[in-house]
Amino acid sequence: FLASENRMLSRAQAQKAIEDSEVLVNDEVVTKASERVQEGDTVELVETDKPPVISDVVPTDLHIEVLYEDDGCMVINKPANISVHPGPSMAPGEITLLHGVAFLFKARKLPFRDDAVLVHRLDKDTTGCLLIAKTKEAHLFLQKQFESRTVDKRYLALVVGVPDPPAATIDAPIGRSTSDRTKMSVLGSAASREARTTYRTLGNTADVALVECELHTGRTHQIRVHLQTIGHPVLGDTNYTNEHSDRLHYQYDVKSICLHAWKLSFLSPVSQKKCAIQATLPQQFAEVLERAGLAVPKP
Repeated sequence: FLASENRMLSRAQAQKAIEDSEVLVNDEVVTKASERVQEGDTVELVETDKPPVISDVVPTDLHIEVLYEDDGCMVINKPANISVHPGPSMAPGEITLLHGVAFLFKARKLPFRDDAVLVHRLDKDTTGCLLIAKTKEAHLFLQKQFESRTVDKRYLALVVGVPDPPAATIDAPIGRSTSDRTKMSVLGSAASREARTTYRTLGNTADVALVECELHTGRTHQIRVHLQTIGHPVLGDTNYTNEHSDRLHYQYDVKSICLHAWKLSFLSPVSQKKCAIQATLPQQFAEVLERAGLAVPKP
């Protein structure tokens, strides 16, 4: 639960917090990571008087584009083919986006804590808007917006085939696949959780369609799983695919998944006014659109 949707704790960080008596369930300290939580429980991550842990993330200049910035947060344009944060399956010392964020903080002379900067996540190959908190207070303020689902998240996806109807809401719970633990699934899944995605077709040819997706929930691989479920996998997705998408992958010379976090709207933790941010499509995605005969959408 602590490492799940939008809470930005890794499993290792969650385990450490439990060991340090920093986790309360219904106002009682939890001592076992295996403690089960139920609907209606109150789970708190509390502060201790211990000095903050010095991050071992080495600041690295990744030339990250900053789309928006105020005293409490920034929105960066995540490039493709880089993980947002270190994970257990990664090689030791592998560079992640967090290394680039640490560099941005160092350049601004801001204290950097790797457990209090990422407000949400994007898949390794997904590009676009990623919200970063500059302070612990801003981190909490922004995370509450994600948890209450008041953040507006819009993605662009180039999908195989043409969806019919051209606009609809996909309401299908998602869970970890029981046949492949690296994947998520609507059918044949364990511990499924509510998941809703609204899509709208912006343009199409006979073979592909460009769709805008609005996320109402934030499950792992949600857009990719939902679009594959209705028979229209995202072009360039090698995990959630079908025979048709494999053919088009080569036909249009796709280098990475055509999924882009296009627009992000939230309340600033400083002004508490709405911020509406948009990330330009990466060159690779724009070139695939051109080869497919589709126009880059206007703001």
